[in-house]
Amino acid sequence: MIANGPPIEPWAVVLGASAGTGAAIARGVAEDPGLHVFGAHRGRHPELADALQAEILRTGRRFVPFLGDAGTVEGVAAGADALLAAAGPRSVRFFVHSIANASVGRLASGAEDQLAVYQFHKTFDSMAHSFVWWVQAMLARDLLADGARLLALTNPLHESLLRQCGLVVASKAALEMYVRHLAFELGPRGYRVNMLKFPTVMTTAVEKVYSPESLARLDATHRRMIPAGRMCTVDEVARFVSLLLDDRAEWFNGATIDFTGGMTQSLLDLLLVDDAP
Repeated sequence: MIANGPPIEPWAVVLGASAGTGAAIARGVAEDPGLHVFGAHRGRHPELADALQAEILRTGRRFVPFLGDAGTVEGVAAGADALLAAAGPRSVRFFVHSIANASVGRLASGAEDQLAVYQFHKTFDSMAHSFVWWVQAMLARDLLADGARLLALTNPLHESLLRQCGLVVASKAALEMYVRHLAFELGPRGYRVNMLKFPTVMTTAVEKVYSPESLARLDATHRRMIPAGRMCTVDEVARFVSLLLDDRAEWFNGATIDFTGGMTQSLLDLLLVDDAP
């Protein structure tokens, strides 16, 4: 009689795990449904990454950090190798792409704020292409568990014309198309690939971009644009992500799931935040 090996423990892979939405999702899936977390980040917020690790360990789950640029070809290969060593084959129950590494500027101003070629490559590599590269790398190493859920993140920016964000919007549009095509390719194998669209949330990155006065105007603007009269929180996003991992959400595939809370976005409202990027 051949003895069965130990059961495979389920893992989540969170790209961009040190802060903001990525960190909230990592905490959320460690608690519900109780996944170990492999968290990739670039080391820009070491104190936040340390705090996240402590929080996840308190849930009784493991946390394995990967320090590197998960949005580059080299970073994907190194990260996937580290993931295989830490978690083992067929262990990844959930993968979320929460990388924010985009350039803002004008597409063709003829001035100093015109985007350079290298910024196009960096933004598309980080914000779009790397989602596909990670899926390829995990498939090549047999890392995906049966029924694995793969999730990209986006926002309603592409529904408006927020100045200097054309490159960000274009990369998110490409990411959405990648999600739809990957869902079509991987659906017959039991994997589910979706994109979650949620509104602006207050994160460390947002607080660094805006002045205190503009943050107040940003909050006031969103109170007008969202029927609930307030901004969404990262924890609300994380709780909804946990719901998407439930078996009852299995039919979601190739979808851009609207979690904006009924947010409507107008160019006039956005321009009230006059030093927005």
